[in-house]
Amino acid sequence: MKMDAALDKWIEEGNTLGRYEIYSAMLNLRKRRWFGKALELSEYLESRKRLDFVERDYASRLDLIAKVRGLQKAERYVEKIPESFRGEITYRTLLANCVVQMNMKKAEEVFNKMRDMDLQMTAFSCNQLLLLYKRLDKKKIADVLYFMEKENLKPTLFTYKLLIDAKGQSNDISGLEQLFETMKAEGMEPDIQLQAKLAKYYIHGGLNEKAEAVLKKLEGDNLKANRGACRALLPLYADLGKADKVEKVWKECESDPRLEECVAGIEAWGKLGKIKKAEGVFEKMIESWKKRLSSRHYTSLLKVYADHKLLAKGKDLAKRMVDSGCRIGPWTWDALVKLYVDAGEVEKADSILQKAAQQGQTKPLFSSYMTIMDQYAKRGDVHNAEKIFLRLKQSGYVGRIRQYQSLLQAYVNAKAPAYGFRDRMKADNVFPNKAVAAQLAQADAFRKSALSDLLD
Repeated sequence: MKMDAALDKWIEEGNTLGRYEIYSAMLNLRKRRWFGKALELSEYLESRKRLDFVERDYASRLDLIAKVRGLQKAERYVEKIPESFRGEITYRTLLANCVVQMNMKKAEEVFNKMRDMDLQMTAFSCNQLLLLYKRLDKKKIADVLYFMEKENLKPTLFTYKLLIDAKGQSNDISGLEQLFETMKAEGMEPDIQLQAKLAKYYIHGGLNEKAEAVLKKLEGDNLKANRGACRALLPLYADLGKADKVEKVWKECESDPRLEECVAGIEAWGKLGKIKKAEGVFEKMIESWKKRLSSRHYTSLLKVYADHKLLAKGKDLAKRMVDSGCRIGPWTWDALVKLYVDAGEVEKADSILQKAAQQGQTKPLFSSYMTIMDQYAKRGDVHNAEKIFLRLKQSGYVGRIRQYQSLLQAYVNAKAPAYGFRDRMKADNVFPNKAVAAQLAQADAFRKSALSDLLD
């Protein structure tokens, strides 16, 4: 029975469908990531005039359209929203979806439109651009900060998290520490997530003593009373190679583990190469939480098998996941792709990804495509690298220099000239960085060689 018929019948039986029931249903559908069903419910409510839509309802519908049908359809829907309800909430919802889909050009257009319409600009919208630039173009972060200062928009805790993340990714530890102190001077206390980020970047920078000091503070004097920190502590102690610390933290969780602690425990033991211990935590998770497990929880162990090239174990786990009735999603596809690529079966990984993309419910992760594309590039397999590049664009992954870099490497390794490559980049509003400029120079040299051979 279709949703509209089922709901009509439910109401005929004397049940109420007020705003409270609607919001509860929407929240539950979103939590389960059943965006298609949530969109059906929203369309039913509007068509049957069961709800007097306010801006938040239109924005919710817009968000679902963007998630299920894409940005283009979402933009068209904005034009159908009554003008009096096309405000800051509507446009920031569209902006957030542009950011999720990594569409920098479209995100900037929406942000500038908000300014042109004299909508109230908020830290939320600025944070969305910061999130995008942190991933795609860190040089533009300064422009957003200047805008926030000019508009007297105070940074939020999330703003500082994004900026600290950007500094950490650039290995700018002194800049990271300076931001951390500025944040505290503004009266903001770092939460567990932010302290964990700080420790992570100290570890990546080889500053293990500083990382341990942060983790010691995070752990506190009484781990039982500070149970919320366990999830963050487990993988970070593993990064430091501290198996004894991982054991100590896990013992605090073991008798009554929370779901996310199990995931963190599997990750931690996997990092330490303790496969049997990771499997033990997984079985404990199955035993304690069987009815609440999703593919994401199975994928935590699948990633461990992928990292350690345990193809047979990975295949068995994937079969077990399917048998359990779990809906397979992008994170699982990503782990399976890595599993097969690391086992040297690139074509099999490619086939899995192609089938996943054809399902059409949710698109594969950018990293899944890149894992395969990088392998084709290493081989100098230009044909297959170009094929993955096209599929990336078809999935909406445009405007990232990373995919151009990998494709160009395929040409370099094949010693083949990359005709018109600069124009291709320019057409997608992507400009060479130092590394790509060096690759272009190499590809140009092959072009000259090919021409020289013809003239000779």
